[in-house]
Amino acid sequence: MTTTTAPLPASVAAPGLWQRARRHRSFVLGGVLTLLLVLAAAVSLVWTPHSPVDVAMDQRLLPPGPVHWLGTDPYGRDVASLLLVGARASIVVGVVAVGIGLVVGVAFGLLAAARRGWTEELLMRLADFGFAFPAILSAIMLTAVFGPGMVIAIVAIGLYNVPTFARIARASANAVWAREYVLAAQACGRGAWSITWVHVLPNIASVLIVQATIRFAIAILAEAALSYLGLGTQPPQPSWGRMLAEAQTLMFQAPLLAVFPGVAIALAVLGLNLLGDGLRDLLDPRLARRR
Repeated sequence: MTTTTAPLPASVAAPGLWQRARRHRSFVLGGVLTLLLVLAAAVSLVWTPHSPVDVAMDQRLLPPGPVHWLGTDPYGRDVASLLLVGARASIVVGVVAVGIGLVVGVAFGLLAAARRGWTEELLMRLADFGFAFPAILSAIMLTAVFGPGMVIAIVAIGLYNVPTFARIARASANAVWAREYVLAAQACGRGAWSITWVHVLPNIASVLIVQATIRFAIAILAEAALSYLGLGTQPPQPSWGRMLAEAQTLMFQAPLLAVFPGVAIALAVLGLNLLGDGLRDLLDPRLARRR
């Protein structure tokens, strides 16, 4: 006599991505912190408590209060407004810089994996050469030629991201090229670019998404560092890094001026790193089966 077992409901047998995401603490916390960053930038487009650029020397270095929630800086500007607009600058630099690295780097990586031979060797040696120029060094060289500014920071951070994405895309694509279904597609006469677009890129997309999230956090740190050194976002555009630079001479007189942008940078980077770790766990089938 044979017995049959009733199939488990889909929600019990194989919980979906959303159900697993809600139970993943890193993903939830990272998503909340990242959402707060995006909301701060979005709100600054339409509203700030005070003008972030108006100077009022008679109101300089005021403590937090009902009028100025987080106090004022050495120029009498509202710190809360500066933080909101600074979030916008961080997001713009991060998105564009990571976008440059993602598009150019992934294109190089996919090309290297598809062509192999001397093409792969040449592109990977160029990537190794790119690792010799970190974002700060690239910004210094570009600033010497074109002058400081947000565009210079974006270009410098974007160029810094290209080798990383190229190597990750190439390594992930090589693993996909060795799969049986890709070999079968080659046997059926499919071209290299068709296989890359149909089979390779969709199968490495999750790895690239996770890496882009992590590089976004690094881009925010790099933008703050460049602005702190005077190479990034220039006045009157607010920047978290420049807020730190302006507060360093007032550490004993008004220490909160350094605390607020420092905490904002730390929370933004922490949120994006936690979000990236959560996405890695959720999108990796091997890790997903353990949860």
